[in-house]
Amino acid sequence: MSVVDSPATRRPRDPGGPRQNRVPGHVAPRRRKRNSGLVPWALAVPALVLIAALLGYPLVRMLVLSFQNMRLRELISGRTPPWVGFDQYTRVLTDEVFWAVVGRTVAFTVVSVLISVIGGLSIALLMRRVTRGVRLFMVIAMMFVWALPQLVAAQIFRWMTDSDFGVVNYLIDKLPGVNYQNHSWFVNPWQGWSVITALVVWAGIPFLAITLNAGLTQVPKELLEAATVDGATPWQSLRNIILPILKPLITIVTTLSVIWNFGLFTQAWVLRDGHPEPQFQTLATYSYTQAFGQARYSLGSAIAVITVLLMLGVMIFYIRQMFRIGEVD
Repeated sequence: MSVVDSPATRRPRDPGGPRQNRVPGHVAPRRRKRNSGLVPWALAVPALVLIAALLGYPLVRMLVLSFQNMRLRELISGRTPPWVGFDQYTRVLTDEVFWAVVGRTVAFTVVSVLISVIGGLSIALLMRRVTRGVRLFMVIAMMFVWALPQLVAAQIFRWMTDSDFGVVNYLIDKLPGVNYQNHSWFVNPWQGWSVITALVVWAGIPFLAITLNAGLTQVPKELLEAATVDGATPWQSLRNIILPILKPLITIVTTLSVIWNFGLFTQAWVLRDGHPEPQFQTLATYSYTQAFGQARYSLGSAIAVITVLLMLGVMIFYIRQMFRIGEVD
């Protein structure tokens, strides 16, 4: 008659193997984990191939063209343009107009990004104070603004600021003692850039507000309640609790805004009807104007390459921040 051991009398199984086969002092070898380092690269290969196909060839072609002297005759005949080395870069870097455009682009980027981030954070904080229904309405409204194509948004702002039929001039003209009838906003560069900046900020705030609102949901309410009980003001809670928690996210959205605004083209181009004056030129419009407006294709390519190099530091910083957040997660 066989006796079945009860769970109470059953001995645990020795992970090192049968006792009679074990050597005293011998440690059972651990199984090596399979190297999964190639898996992420394998998954990223389709995206890398697609990016190389869509962006790699134009970038290489632009770089090669910047060391040549492509003229209209070479473009029509299809002949290889003569090589001129760094002549195009020397011409660009010694041009005062180019550096004026660089300074104007940098100044616009700093001002527009600063206003956009502060405005987006303010709206995100407001969204945490309102009811759920109002918050949903705000999100839907901002999604419509965010989804609006840049070309359409720029055309709407162009109509609104039109000197003859613009609604902005009409409303300002209704103020007592103010005469804005037939006022042109782009005669004065400061007023013209204020219109361009307003358009860029208006289009960029929805992304910032919705993203930062999502980040605010990760702020523990217990910390805010404890700070309020301890007598902290809303500003102190914002500075000592909310901003430190949102710092990685704010860094990411700020860097993205810098990349987007630095490449400003559509807004300035449409608001100036495809012919931006020198005081409204940015690096993107200046490169396009030199290449296609004056048939200086190699010079425009050199300006575009310099623009990419200027943005390279910002892009590297953005990628590093993304990897840091991934390591923390």
